[in-house]
Amino acid sequence: MREVKETAAWRQNGFLALLVLLLDLLWLGWVGYELVSDGELYLWHLIPALLASGLLAAGLFTVQPNEAVAIVFLGRYVGSVREEGFHFTNPLAQRKRVSLRVHNFTSDKLKVNDAQGNPIEIAAVVVWRVVDTAKALFQVENYQSFVAIQSEAAIRALASRYPYDAEGKSLRGNPEEIAKELKAEVQERLKVAGVEVLEARLTHLAYAPEIAQAMLRRQQALAVVAARRLIVEAAVGMVKEALLGLEAQGIALDEERRAAMVNNLMVALVAEAQAQPVMNVGTLYT
Repeated sequence: MREVKETAAWRQNGFLALLVLLLDLLWLGWVGYELVSDGELYLWHLIPALLASGLLAAGLFTVQPNEAVAIVFLGRYVGSVREEGFHFTNPLAQRKRVSLRVHNFTSDKLKVNDAQGNPIEIAAVVVWRVVDTAKALFQVENYQSFVAIQSEAAIRALASRYPYDAEGKSLRGNPEEIAKELKAEVQERLKVAGVEVLEARLTHLAYAPEIAQAMLRRQQALAVVAARRLIVEAAVGMVKEALLGLEAQGIALDEERRAAMVNNLMVALVAEAQAQPVMNVGTLYT
């Protein structure tokens, strides 16, 4: 496939061409007046006047802000006009308009298996615009449909490379990094169509309904384990500080009493239920 790149097309000021068209219309009006008054057929005036007026009118066109017009003459791309305003170009050429404005593409919710094989639902929004009108029109069949299909393919590919949630890099845990990688993935796929990706970001991420409850219980279990670990670590530090504080006050404990104190403090600090005081009427040695 031959690569086509955007070039600047030949054009002229449309107001100058309009002035010439008005002069030609005056000429055509004079020819009509002579035909009515004299009854003679001024073919050598009539045919050129009609031809010139038709060509001049056909070559006039406008370009709106953030819009481009691609010029195709006899099946050959000859350039594009990006400058907004009123222009005149080859009247026999075909003109195709391309919007250069920013577009949003929001994908449907896609069902994909993540890196761990868990079915998830994922969706994203892609912000894009055309930067090369020739590639957008002649490199792909329909650049808007191409953006939609390739964006969804990039989303699926990205989702299959990372787990939904894990200790390392994951879809849920690293949204900014995932967004940057998604943008690069979509841009690589769309560069052939002359499209620039401004932003790509996930808009929906969830487990599939059939495993959502099981994964919720798993997350709750992991949260309980993490909370328990934090409580135990904090309790160990507090017991250590208590023992060091007693030693700093000159209160010496033998190994058995130290073990008993550690056991009581750990039970009081770690237990979910409130500790109940126990009156010890004996000693540890009887």
